[in-house]
Parts: sequence; C-alpha cells; structure tokens
Amino acid sequence: MSIDLKQELKNKQYQNVSEYINKVLSLIEKEEINQEEAAWITVETVEGFRENVNPGFLAYRKTVTKDGQFASVEWSDNGSCFKDVNGKEYIDCLGGFGIYNVGHRNPKVVKAVTDQLKRQALHSQDLLDPLRAMLAKILGEITPGDLKYAFFTNSGTESVEAALKLAKMYSERTTFISTTRAFHGKSLGALSGTAKGMFRKPFLPLIPGFRHVPFGDIDMMKKTFEVCSSVGEDVAAVVLEPIQGEGGIILPPENYLKEVRELCDQYGSLLIFDEVQTGMGRTGKMFAAELYNVVPDIICLAKAFGGGVMPAGAVVATENVFKSWFDNPFMHTTTFGGNPLACAAAIATIGVLLEEKLPDRAAEVGEYFLQELKEAAKGQEDKVLEIRGQGLMIGIEFHEDEIGYEVSKGMFDHGILVAGTLINSKTIRIEPALTISYEEVDKVVSTFKQVLSQVKK
Repeated sequence: MSIDLKQELKNKQYQNVSEYINKVLSLIEKEEINQEEAAWITVETVEGFRENVNPGFLAYRKTVTKDGQFASVEWSDNGSCFKDVNGKEYIDCLGGFGIYNVGHRNPKVVKAVTDQLKRQALHSQDLLDPLRAMLAKILGEITPGDLKYAFFTNSGTESVEAALKLAKMYSERTTFISTTRAFHGKSLGALSGTAKGMFRKPFLPLIPGFRHVPFGDIDMMKKTFEVCSSVGEDVAAVVLEPIQGEGGIILPPENYLKEVRELCDQYGSLLIFDEVQTGMGRTGKMFAAELYNVVPDIICLAKAFGGGVMPAGAVVATENVFKSWFDNPFMHTTTFGGNPLACAAAIATIGVLLEEKLPDRAAEVGEYFLQELKEAAKGQEDKVLEIRGQGLMIGIEFHEDEIGYEVSKGMFDHGILVAGTLINSKTIRIEPALTISYEEVDKVVSTFKQVLSQVKK
C-alpha cells in the first residue's frame, strides 16, 4: 500500500472518529435524551465493553442479560439515587463502593468544583497552589490526635502506597503486618497488604516483608511482633482497616485496636489506619478511629473524600513521621494528586459533613436501618447468617453466595442497588449516601424483605 493511500485511509479514520466524538459530546450536553438515543447509548456501551474495555465485565454485571440484549446503563444521578438511560430510578445502596457520603452530585461540592474550574483546573507544579495548603490545614484540624501533615493522592490505593513509603523512610524497617480479609488496593505495594489470594497470586512475588495475621486475633498479632523482633526483622508498621469493608463489613473485637496501638508503641512501630472506606463520616464519626479512641500515626483517605464528584485522596501523618520527607519533598510525588479541582471538592465535602452533621446522622439512621433489616430477616435464618454494621456501613451475610446473588439481583430489579463485597455475594453491603431519607430506608427494607421471602434456599 502506498504512503498516500495509507494517509488517505488514516484521514478517513480520523474523520469518522471526530464524527463519533461530536455525537457523544452532543449527548453529554443534553439534559434529557429520547428513547432512540437511549437505545443507541445502550448498544454502544455493551459493544464498547465487549470490544474495547473488558468483555469480562459483561459477564460479571448482573444488569446485563446473557446475550447482551438488555443492559442497565447509568446516565444521571442526584441525592441518594441514580437513573439509567431509560429513566428508571434506583436507590443507590452501593454508593460507588462508598464514595457518595454527601450524596450524588451534592450541589455545594459541584459548585465548588465548577467555580474553581472557571478560574483554573490544574496547577503549574512549580508555584504554590493555595487550595492544597488550605485543605491540609483543615485536615490537620479535623483528624484525630496530633495528625498534622497531608500528602494528596487520586485514590485509596495511592494513599496506601504513600503511607507504606512514608513508614519505610521513617524507620528504614521493611516488615509490615496486615490482616486476613484485608483490602488495601491492587497496586503492587497496596496489594502486598491486601489479603485475597485471587488478586495476589498472578503477581507474586510482591513487595517483600509483609506478614498477614487473622483480623481481630490480638494474640497472633503479639506473637508475630515477638517473632519479627527476635529474628531482626522489626516491624515498620501495622496496616489496618478499623472496620473491614471488602472483607465483609467485619467489626473489630472490643479493645482490639487499642491493643494493637499499644503493641506498636511497645515495639516502636507505626500504626496505619486505612480509612479509605470508613472515613468521612461513614461509621457515625468523621473517622472510625474516633469510635475506638485510637490515634494512628498515619491515616489513609479517599473514596468519599472527593465528595463523589472528584477522585481525591490523602495521607495524613504526625509531624514526627512526616518529617522524613521534609529534606526532599520530591521523594514521593504525583502529577494530579492535590489538584485544585480535587481540593475544592474535598474542602466543600468536609464543609457539608460538618454543617449538616452527617456523621451524627449516619449513626442515627444507620442504627435504625440495621435494626429494621434484622427485623425484616426474622424467620429467614436458614438464608441469612448475620446482619451487622456500624453507622451506614452495613453487611448482610448469607449462608451461601448464591442466595446473596439472588437477593442482590432481585433488589436491583425492584430499583435498589446493592452489591457483594470484593466480587463475592455471600455478604452484600449497604452503603448509601449519608443523606438517605427514612422513607428511602423503609423502601429498601421492605424490598429486601419481599425479595428474601421469594428467594429459594
């Protein structure tokens, strides 16, 4: 093929792509779409996932029929709900795995981001960017104890990565203790702390020095500290979720976190709390650390930190720990972490949480939600093993994975979105917006009761 012909074909390809882009942008621009447009979006979405994203998602999503003739494609959201392209509304109890604490498209968060966007989207990387300084000050005020300095990220995984590097630089130790059923992310460092073998095995060997002990077993934690010390592999840090989210909404035994804190102090190790999912009011306090009166040396934040509008995360540490980065602040950097739009979103999010007392509301509504779900499950003990939770972080554990899937699917068909924990339906999570109304809670509970009664063991 001649060079001229190749260029002609390339130009034609670019023209087709440009026309496709313009069609997509015109749909984004619209406040309402018609039935024909909704059908086109659905077909393009399914085909796009099959041919260019990952066809595995079509098999995994319970909203896609076997041959792809129908799929529920999300299009808009507001408050505690979202709508698909056909206009069907769903109460969102999955919450993007816990990102919508202040609700979908909270107007104050959206306003802060759009106001900032009118002036500047990203920063120069060379001058001092003001919102980063202001957000760091706010975090220094609201985080527990003497946590003070902040490093900003784009995600929870990045927050955990930063925390691990910070801990290594603090003491030059290389041993970390994590727990079974833990989930800290899927990049190589964070994955080393994550416990699920399915995600770890293809990438072994991971970062050396990680040991896993059963979550909640303080005796095993003590023995691991003792062994590590005796063989000269002193522990740099313990990495914990105060309440395990992806592990199945697992609450710690009484005094467990305090005893881990005491062990860290005894051996000169750091305590890292991964509050990516438990933070920002989810558990009934701004941070789950406050529930247990334990102050970590480092806290990791993300998910709801950006208000469900921007991807944003943070690592906050004590001055004593963070100062290892003072001499060379370029030891760990990120191009987009702490950008003006993300900082504006996080500042507004914290403002909403405080002004509307959403952590308190999570405690109040969560207690009601939990008790109503337990009441709804009475008589179905052969299907439901346990319902547990803290604040608006609730897990429903079934005896079998298949029951959980059928309940999850049935609730979705009735306009309620729930999902399993870490691609397993044995425990489904309830993590709605902290702004969810009591009427919406009652609808979720009544739907759960109806669907559960219809699911066969």
